[in-house]
Amino acid sequence: MQPIRTWAGIDVSARTVAVCRWREGSESEKTFSNDERGHRELVRWLGSTARVCVEATGVYHLQLALALRAAGVEVMVVNPRVAKDFARALSNRSKSDAVDARALLTYVRRMEFVAWQAPGAAVLELREIGRRLGELVQAAAGEKNRLHARNASGVSTTVIADVRQHVAQLETRIVRIEKAAIEVLGRDEALGKQFRIIEKARGFGRRTAILLLSELAVLDRSMTTRQIVAYAGLDPRVYESGTSVQRPVRISKVGNARIRGILFMNALSAIRHERGARLFFARLVARGKTKMQAIVAVMRKLLHGIWTALQRGVAYDGGVLFAASLATAESSDSAMTATQPEAGEDHPQGRSEAKELRQQLEPRPLEAIRACATSTTT
Repeated sequence: MQPIRTWAGIDVSARTVAVCRWREGSESEKTFSNDERGHRELVRWLGSTARVCVEATGVYHLQLALALRAAGVEVMVVNPRVAKDFARALSNRSKSDAVDARALLTYVRRMEFVAWQAPGAAVLELREIGRRLGELVQAAAGEKNRLHARNASGVSTTVIADVRQHVAQLETRIVRIEKAAIEVLGRDEALGKQFRIIEKARGFGRRTAILLLSELAVLDRSMTTRQIVAYAGLDPRVYESGTSVQRPVRISKVGNARIRGILFMNALSAIRHERGARLFFARLVARGKTKMQAIVAVMRKLLHGIWTALQRGVAYDGGVLFAASLATAESSDSAMTATQPEAGEDHPQGRSEAKELRQQLEPRPLEAIRACATSTTT
């Protein structure tokens, strides 16, 4: 392995690429076009024994990073928030592409280098298809809401017919995009296996499995569950200072909003259809958490389980994921039956808030609950 002779910070925009290079004790700056020709010129200017830092800029940095990796250049892609905070720590008072490129050069020379691994072609295609699918689903939901409003007003039949036609077109395109995603999954054995793991999880369907996998497949499988939670922006954010500032703990939301949106709907579905998720949700609410906090906790739990299953290549098992909640529910039900054998279900004494919530969320008789728990454990 040849020693690194060149370091560079690259600020990417839609049309241009601003580069600040350090080589043999001197700095130089240059601007290239953000296209295939500009990428080739940049590779020649840097050389193969280079280490660069690129700020993630939407989709505009992707082709540049792929071209640099194909040429043998070591690439690190940093989060825009990290780059902004680092530039602020340098006391940069000005804001320009050249200033940002210089800050990125300082970052790559001072901070620990984390090499960017280029995703495969199938993974990148699946991500593009998945994001397009999400856009179409969101557009269809908006049009359906508008159709409902137009039908309620009944002012213009022309507008109603036009919106209804647009909804039908969107539904057709959604089906076509889903088929394209399934074709990509069918061509790649690893992606197909990961898709089946997510699809078989209770609370997930084919569409949500495509949407979630398209965001998770590009990530490094060595990431821990704590790192994947932070990537999704579901990590807790504490804001305290002395004794006067004590803000409530909230999720940071500094991460992939698409994953949070997908998991929110899956958490609601899991609470409704997964017994362990219902009991986990009920126990948190009984302890004083708000319903939204409990839902977010279920979201984190689902992400933990899905990511672990993808890492190990095993089937997702909600019974294992929520085993503690199931065991607590079984033991509390047994203890309540032993201490109060003659009490009826309408007896107001000795009924905890957790039991009340369990009865509301799962209005099945105690015998059926025990039978379900016994079958789950066996």
